[in-house]
Amino acid sequence: MAVPNDAQYPPELSPEEEQYLLTNVKDWSIAHGLAVRPAPTFVSQERDPSGVLATTAPVTLFPSIFPRSCFEQGLAIQKAYNELYSAIARDEEWIKGIVEELAPIDDFVEKLWNVHLEVKKEGYVQDLSLGLFRSDYMVHANTDSDKTSLGIRQVEFNTIASSFGGLSSKVSSMHRHLLAINAYPSSSSSIITENALRQSKATSSLAKGLAAAHSAYGPSRNKHPLCVLFVVQDPERNVFDQRHLEYAVLEESGVRSFRLPFHRILSDSKVDSDRNLLYTPPSLPSMTFEVTTIYFRAGYSPDDHPRPEDWDARRHLERSRAIKCPSILTQLAGCKKVQQVLATPHSPHLKRFLLDESVASHVLETFAPIYSLDESKAGREAQKLARHPDSAARYVLKPQREGGGNNIYRKAIPDFLEKTPQKNWPAYILMEMIEPPPLRNAILRNGEVQKGGVIGELGVYGVCLWRNGSGETSKGEILENWEAGYLLRTKGDQSEEGGVAAGFGAVDSCCLVDS
Repeated sequence: MAVPNDAQYPPELSPEEEQYLLTNVKDWSIAHGLAVRPAPTFVSQERDPSGVLATTAPVTLFPSIFPRSCFEQGLAIQKAYNELYSAIARDEEWIKGIVEELAPIDDFVEKLWNVHLEVKKEGYVQDLSLGLFRSDYMVHANTDSDKTSLGIRQVEFNTIASSFGGLSSKVSSMHRHLLAINAYPSSSSSIITENALRQSKATSSLAKGLAAAHSAYGPSRNKHPLCVLFVVQDPERNVFDQRHLEYAVLEESGVRSFRLPFHRILSDSKVDSDRNLLYTPPSLPSMTFEVTTIYFRAGYSPDDHPRPEDWDARRHLERSRAIKCPSILTQLAGCKKVQQVLATPHSPHLKRFLLDESVASHVLETFAPIYSLDESKAGREAQKLARHPDSAARYVLKPQREGGGNNIYRKAIPDFLEKTPQKNWPAYILMEMIEPPPLRNAILRNGEVQKGGVIGELGVYGVCLWRNGSGETSKGEILENWEAGYLLRTKGDQSEEGGVAAGFGAVDSCCLVDS
């Protein structure tokens, strides 16, 4: 990445400059909702029994350097990825093949599929689906030719609870504000410029996606006022990220939304005889709303389903007329196994969903090599790679889970497999590590500044609304499809995981440079 030879990035600050920068970061963040609820390790429940405190979200003090060509590549390919995963979610038979491989060794995937089958037997009453997606990438240095070139390689594709759209817009605004008030020293003026700082539009774009689904639902069947329902975890530390989307949906589109904790689904909502989903807010017991769209910010993990009635709750929502974001089939499309099947070298599956060869080739360029650990010939070769410490050092092992903190990295892989029954190995995918160029930055977390080497991960959001169709006679159609802004998550280069909410990364924005 081209940074002037005489420039140090991030620049060294005098004590007075650092104090000025930190004061403005902390104050701007709280004033604009770039915040999270504090972790119990930072503020104990005894000190905040009412849960009223907030703290600055983990953020970078400087926007991180990112190759302009890689940034533009990620944004340009998002509509194709929306199309791809919409097509996968509409291909029940193909997903069935994935589930049949995973169900014997992954209880969570099996239960999701069983809910789908139960609702299918009764008959789905809503043929619209909404995806608020996020495709995550890292910069990869390609050294196949004499000249090293930079490109992006996909880390994963998120089909449920694609978080930090609200905070990504805030952090890019904060970095622009810091530039405007001269919080960055003149020594960085050739790098941090207005043209280099790219504002994220994720909050408004994702909110417009929810509003589009709300509008597509049509009028109430029973004269109730309409609303969008955010299904959430409770308690939720990342509440402000979600609130920014709620506020934007109301302020920009006039759409009312409510937050429904996952464990209160059955007590606070009902499905009537016409399968309309009705919600009575505990704060408004005399009012009942008809739900047009269910936006899942919970339900992506077995941890959200500790009781049998939690699966009853998921079935309750899935069988309703409300548009799901995501539906169960769309959630299953986000399994890491799907990514592996698409990205395995010489895989024929991508062409099944992207008929335009040019579009498919652009998507293919972003894939990192991924392998199954099954008993196929390629799977057995991957097992050998994963079991030997020297070769395993080039890989990451991923389960079929969303959220940070689930992966097994490098030389820890052989020991993990040694302790895992071999029949369960196919529940994981083996992905070649992406080796990004070295960078430095400073991260503010829980009031402390951490400086040093960092790794950035670019997430590109997408909105897709589609009609599912009816089997062989109709494959459905895409009604809305757009790229919806970006997120940059940055972590210390000694940390393998990148999840901000899981305690590993920080929200960041891009300072674009020519590569």
